[in-house]
Amino acid sequence: MDFEKARFNMIEQQIRPWNVLNQVALDLLSVIKRERFVPEALQKLAFTDCELPIKVNGKDTGEVMLAPKIQAKFLQEALANHAQNVLEIGTGYGYLAALLAQHAQQVTTVEINPEIAENASFNLKKEGIGRVKVVQGCAFEMAGRLGQFDTIVMSGSSPALPTALIQSCLSPKGLFIGIIGEEPVMQAVLARKTAEGNIVTTPLFETLTKPLKNAPELNHFVF
Repeated sequence: MDFEKARFNMIEQQIRPWNVLNQVALDLLSVIKRERFVPEALQKLAFTDCELPIKVNGKDTGEVMLAPKIQAKFLQEALANHAQNVLEIGTGYGYLAALLAQHAQQVTTVEINPEIAENASFNLKKEGIGRVKVVQGCAFEMAGRLGQFDTIVMSGSSPALPTALIQSCLSPKGLFIGIIGEEPVMQAVLARKTAEGNIVTTPLFETLTKPLKNAPELNHFVF
């Protein structure tokens, strides 16, 4: 398979039409080889417009890697926020962390599944990606111990906006990027923390993906 042609087609046919036009983001998508982060059996699917299963040592973990255009959108928003100290929730194969690390001073990526975390660490080391710290654990439960970040990227969905995590981990004027809602209605959103500590959200686009484990639930009121 001609990976470079597939990569070019992915960028021109999937990502640009989704209004990802930041040239730095597009260049990073060309430089950081997506297929090198997934198992060999999935490499030919690495550029398709769909999520990929996360498999470790041939075992399906039940988790997924976000589609290329979603990761590209998140990357573009992080770059626009001049992200320097980044928290990623849900490491997956480590690919998005690798992209973010090219212009950030430090990326901390938290993964609840120890096998996925170990595999991502291996991928990042194999590709020579520095400035990424992989932490095994639940970000929602560790929020008070993770520190402060100017950008938070959630690589998965949450039924409700993780307000407690945002309040604990996001610096004033920082930006949260993630997918919020429950099937059949989910929406990627930006949440900006004001200098006063308020959270202001802006919708980006509608999409669907699996919820992250232990993500905050939406309160359903029964009358």
